[in-house]
Amino acid sequence: MPFLGQDWRSPGWSWIKTEDGWKRCDSLSQELERENSQCTVTHGLILNSEDEIFSNEECEYASKKRKKDHFRNDTNAQSFYREKWIYVHKESTRERHGYCTLGEAFNRLDFSSAIQDIRRFTYVVKLLQLIAKSQLTSLSGVAQKNYFNVLDKIVQKVLDDHQNPRLIKDLLQDLSSTLCILIRGVGKSVLVGNINIWICRLETVLGWQQQLQNLQMTKHVNSGLTLSDLPLHMLNNILYRFSDGWDIVTLGQVTPTLYVLSEDRQLWKKLCQYHFAEQQFCRHLILSEKGHIEWKLMYFTLQKYYPTKEQYGDTLHFCRHCSILFWKDSGHPCTAADPDSCFTPVSPQHFIDLFKF
Repeated sequence: MPFLGQDWRSPGWSWIKTEDGWKRCDSLSQELERENSQCTVTHGLILNSEDEIFSNEECEYASKKRKKDHFRNDTNAQSFYREKWIYVHKESTRERHGYCTLGEAFNRLDFSSAIQDIRRFTYVVKLLQLIAKSQLTSLSGVAQKNYFNVLDKIVQKVLDDHQNPRLIKDLLQDLSSTLCILIRGVGKSVLVGNINIWICRLETVLGWQQQLQNLQMTKHVNSGLTLSDLPLHMLNNILYRFSDGWDIVTLGQVTPTLYVLSEDRQLWKKLCQYHFAEQQFCRHLILSEKGHIEWKLMYFTLQKYYPTKEQYGDTLHFCRHCSILFWKDSGHPCTAADPDSCFTPVSPQHFIDLFKF
């Protein structure tokens, strides 16, 4: 019996036992054929009502418009998987044929639901940003479609709840830069799909950027306890919990009291010591006129030259024993005697590196 799956244990086709013997179910294949026939475009001459042939330019314009409309309709059809873990295999074995790619991992892991979890939101955004910078063209056509569908969900979420707009603006900026380079250098790299598809994607990203640029934060009217009513030492403790300098600057713009607390030199010193090594301080030392170290300027200067420590509420984990990538809350069927000792947190960059061969 033939099998369609890469795994030799795959169930393969669906079969039904009849009086004449076993027969394969063709319902699914018939549905796919009907869908393909609806999307088929005849490549003959385009005639008008008077049987007059359109010019070549008109045919080309109609073809582009048809492809553009087909792309927009196609992107609305989502292909999300709901798997909590996947097996990462880098070579063929007797049990498994082929290998797992970055696009396959992105398709199968449940990133669509992960963005709804506030602990995983920043992690997924950072992963999308890394893919946008260097791995976008390595994704398959389905993976690219899912990538933009997940990104669409993220943008709509930010527009609805007004949270983390700065993260998404940075992501869209990197993505638009990559798309511009790919479109201008068409032919220098292999693009999956027609060039019009990539132009439509760039237009969509620019539209998202405009929406975020016009985003107005609504002021919540609350007669209860507010942030300004907290004692100074509690406000100071909140600021010391932040690991991102831009979050401190943004919170300092809320009230004059928070602004004074956000300019504390000791606060920025702790932040620099958390992210950077002492040797890095010496290379980019910034002193004030009085001879004091400008820790705030030091932080933003060092940030340009060195990567900061990444901090996420929840990340994907990799089991070294089973070679399985999974969300920690969901777990996976581990066969090790001490499963916890085999688990390794996977940063967004580590996720990318797992699928480099």
